[in-house]
Amino acid sequence: MSDIYVECLVKSKTPMLAKLGRGLLTLLTVSCILLIFLFPPLMLFALIGAILFGAGAYVVKLFTDLEYEYLYLDKELAVDKIMAKTRRKRVVSYQLDRIEILAPIKSYRLDNYRKRQAKVKDYSIGEELQPDRRYLMFYEGGEKIVLSPSEELIKVMKNAAPRKVFSD
Repeated sequence: MSDIYVECLVKSKTPMLAKLGRGLLTLLTVSCILLIFLFPPLMLFALIGAILFGAGAYVVKLFTDLEYEYLYLDKELAVDKIMAKTRRKRVVSYQLDRIEILAPIKSYRLDNYRKRQAKVKDYSIGEELQPDRRYLMFYEGGEKIVLSPSEELIKVMKNAAPRKVFSD
């Protein structure tokens, strides 16, 4: 039996508040650097401010510029978080035999699951596009996972678990 390997990379939308915060911190960093050259007596305070605001801008960029990578191998779906294209972290791994259902987010097949209280985890693009390509997965009754998988990933998962994965 050969193992099937599929990967899918999804860019998450950066919230507007994060963009504004990053822009404001960058502007404050540049202002502090200009203060160093324009007012030499304030050099120490401006240097400390430039370092703090610059570090803040970097941290905001690191935690808001996200990509998710879905890796499917041997009936296991792993989700990795890539932060600012510099750091990778394994977020979670799901076994395909423990999935209750995986279907498009607006599918009629999810009607019985909509009222269920579950912990929501969003590893998707973060916005509703037209047409909406996000999928909803219920995992062991306690988790509700929002994903944005590719058609190839859905096809492979459907072949492995045809009664649990739907592509309406």
